[in-house]
Amino acid sequence: MHPDSLISAVATGSPGGAPLGDAPPAVVDIRGLHVRFGSVDAVRGIDVSARAGEGTALLGRNGAGKSTTMRVLAGVVPPTEGVVRVSGLDVRRDLLAVKRVVGYCPDVGGLVPRATPWEHLQLSARLRRMSDWEPRARDLIERFDLGEAAHRVTSGFSHGMGRRLSVALAAFHEPEVLLLDEPFDGVDPLGVSATLDVIGEARARGAAVLVSTHLRELAIQACSTALVLRGGSAVARLDARELAGEEGADVYRALLD
Repeated sequence: MHPDSLISAVATGSPGGAPLGDAPPAVVDIRGLHVRFGSVDAVRGIDVSARAGEGTALLGRNGAGKSTTMRVLAGVVPPTEGVVRVSGLDVRRDLLAVKRVVGYCPDVGGLVPRATPWEHLQLSARLRRMSDWEPRARDLIERFDLGEAAHRVTSGFSHGMGRRLSVALAAFHEPEVLLLDEPFDGVDPLGVSATLDVIGEARARGAAVLVSTHLRELAIQACSTALVLRGGSAVARLDARELAGEEGADVYRALLD
């Protein structure tokens, strides 16, 4: 698809501009989101929707508004304007309920330096009142190759190890909405594979998954839909496969210029 056609497709709210028809209601529904920090407009009127079992990639350069949008959905940053609903819940009025149904991997931070991976998982299980959580915790620790570090404090972790643990924590309670902000940043191939598996499993059980990344090829593997952001605005929503290969790379570059 030509870049100009993609840009004109944004308002339709569907990949490639195709009509949605009788599609089920969105699990994530953002309409006219604006986020301002003082005089800076971090997000400028974007719409985002994601349905059960759908993977949506937020793509764009640094400063495009990807992480800010994810923070709004996670209940970390309040919207300045617009409507934001997660599983039918308004993030302004039902913040605690939203946090219960969301699993969030932030782009930076989120870990307790003096706690071990096992302690992170144990605390998460207690806060969420999870029963019989230990088998799930052990599985995630092994899959993300954190077994030898399971009882080491995270202050000594590499960036990639921290990313792997953050993804495991986000997916631990099998949330209805999985938000992964830059989950592949600095992660080795084993961690990338484990993250892709977790995304696939979440989608298969009906979760809506949003992945923020600047890595186009991994976004294509993880997601069915891509929303390209530039300068806080959405410039295209399309089928992720349209970004594949050299032709897709040309399209993506054109959208970012």
